[in-house]
Amino acid sequence: MPESVEVPAQRALPGRRAQAARNDELILAAARDVFLAEPKAPISAVAERAGVGISALYRRYPSKEDLLRTLCYDGLRRYNIEAEAALTDPDGWHGFVGFLERVVDADVHSLTTHLAGTFTPDESIVPDVMRSAELNDEILRRARESGRLRKDVTTPDLGLILESCAAITLPDPQRAAQLRRRVLALLIDGLTGAGDLPGPPPAPNEFAHRWQPPGR
Repeated sequence: MPESVEVPAQRALPGRRAQAARNDELILAAARDVFLAEPKAPISAVAERAGVGISALYRRYPSKEDLLRTLCYDGLRRYNIEAEAALTDPDGWHGFVGFLERVVDADVHSLTTHLAGTFTPDESIVPDVMRSAELNDEILRRARESGRLRKDVTTPDLGLILESCAAITLPDPQRAAQLRRRVLALLIDGLTGAGDLPGPPPAPNEFAHRWQPPGR
């Protein structure tokens, strides 16, 4: 899902609830497409792409910031789901590699690279952020115990790897997905290498500042 996400099949819901759920999925899928292409796009562009009325959009998301916040929070929760899945793999290295591949395919980190700083995070995301840190640490621990991961790779390095893949964009989303996987394969090979890495690893909160909108 490099540039857009498919709208998942609906569960059976009664009347208005089913319509509201369909609208919400359409809105979020459209918002991802619109704001990844142009973070400064007006919220009306999302309604137009989703094929819903602006009033329906505003009933669900009172402001553009609310919509951006939900979009990014959903991305983090998707990341955590994939991380949880990695921990069910009995092979720590295989689980680690599969996790990276799934997150790159889901294009979660395009939300980070494009939308960080466009809204103010609130306290509701703290549990998911903390869980993400725990999962990352455990995935790396298991990969390290496999004997294949170089010893100087740290948890914050994962973000740099995933953002490097997300930075690859092309008009053809399928080709972008292919190239992201290619670069990821090269990076994974580097994770098994020897020798010293240049410079210190990124600090745990070194990039946290970008989530604060300018002037706040």
